Formats: sequence, structure tokens, C-alpha cells
Amino acid sequence: MSPQIGLQLYTVRDRMATEGYEDVVRQVAQLGFAGVETAGFPAGTTPADAAKLFKELGLTVIGAHAGLPLGERKNEILDTMAALGSRYLVLPYVSPDEVKTLDTIKALVDRLNEAQPIAAAAGLKLLVHNHSAEFLLVDGRPAMEYVLEMVDPAVLFELDTYWIKVAGVDPVAAVQKFGKRAPLLHIKDGTGVREEPQLAAGEGIMNIPAVLQAGGANTEWAIYEADRVAGSSLDVCAKSYQYLKSIV
Repeated sequence: MSPQIGLQLYTVRDRMATEGYEDVVRQVAQLGFAGVETAGFPAGTTPADAAKLFKELGLTVIGAHAGLPLGERKNEILDTMAALGSRYLVLPYVSPDEVKTLDTIKALVDRLNEAQPIAAAAGLKLLVHNHSAEFLLVDGRPAMEYVLEMVDPAVLFELDTYWIKVAGVDPVAAVQKFGKRAPLLHIKDGTGVREEPQLAAGEGIMNIPAVLQAGGANTEWAIYEADRVAGSSLDVCAKSYQYLKSIV
């Protein structure tokens, strides 16, 4: 079965700042995306408001970049997930300092293992999203491979395939390595130069068909995301959707 095509709404935050959350989400739905992933909500928009809008537009809420349900934000995060009605709770950012050494990796794993049963008790699946630091080598291996092996097997991963490439690791091999533990793939494209704007899917260095083939039936969602682009983010999203639709 082919993955469904989604969008991380962080990609269009610039348009939301000028046109409003609802108007931009409606435009995203018109582009054809089957689902969206949230990354916070602007002032004046609650998770409940967003969930109502997504339902009206027929958009699946794939997951939310919300963080670990620990400490002072625990109830806020769990309430957000309940309002959205999504089961995938994503840790959106791991500090480079957390994956520098085996000791810091073990500390990260401890935090994930603390959060996992809390997420599970709320009916949620906890995932870790990567940038490039997590795939830099520690004692000869990508740091995230240690996390994969050491953490509770119930913890899953959302692999950002572009940042894996930027880190110097083959994203196809990484997707194969993580297998069923990575039901969500972030698909982005670009020149491979960290500081340069990213591109529409299919316009850069990424071999996206090979990445998706490596994921196979393990990949539930191929989620387009760009951290920043030159020009209109919605135009880039439109091109990316059409490209992904043509290959899945």
C-alpha cells in the first residue's frame, strides 16, 4: 500500500502570519494533501478550533509536533493531543548536546522512556523527529542508531530524510534500518547545503523514489516539509504535492 501524502504546517507559517491560520489551511486542503501535521497554533487559534477546521476539510491530523509529556507542559501537551484527536505525538527537536556522547544519548533515552508510558496511557504513540545532529557519528555510528537500539521498542521515529542526507548518511539505508519503527517520513528536498533555502520535492538532490521504496509498506505517511524556501511556500507545497502524487 502506498503512503498517504501529508504536509507539516510549519512549512507555511509565513503565509499564516499574513493570511491567517484558517485561510492557509483551506488552501492546503485545496492543493490535495490528505493530512496535516501541526507545529503549534498562533494566537487566536486553539487546538479544538483547528481540529474542527481539519474535520470540515477532510484533513487527517497525522500527528503533532508538541514535545514530551513531562514536567510543567505535561497536561498542556496531553490536552492538545486529545483536542486534535491524533495518536502520533512527536518530539520535534533534539538538542545537538543530547546526542554528542554515549552518556548524553543514554540520558536522552531515559527521558524518552519516562515519557513513553505517559503517552501510551493517553492512547498515544510517541515519536522522535530528527535533524542532522542526530545522525552525526558517535564512536563510529550515527547517534540515532543508539537511540533506536536502547529506547523502549514502543518509541517510534519520524525520519527527516533530508537532514539525514545533510548529516552525510544515506537516507535510503537509514529508512531500511529503522523499518517498522519509522511509520512517518519527512520528505524535503534541496541542495544539501545547510544554510540554503530548501526546494520543492523532486527539485533537489534527494532520490525520493528510492527513499519511499525503502520505506515500503512501513511508511504510513510521506509528509512534505520545508524549514524555509525562496518565494511562496504554498507554491512549493503545490509542486511538492504534485510530484509526490506522481510517484506514490
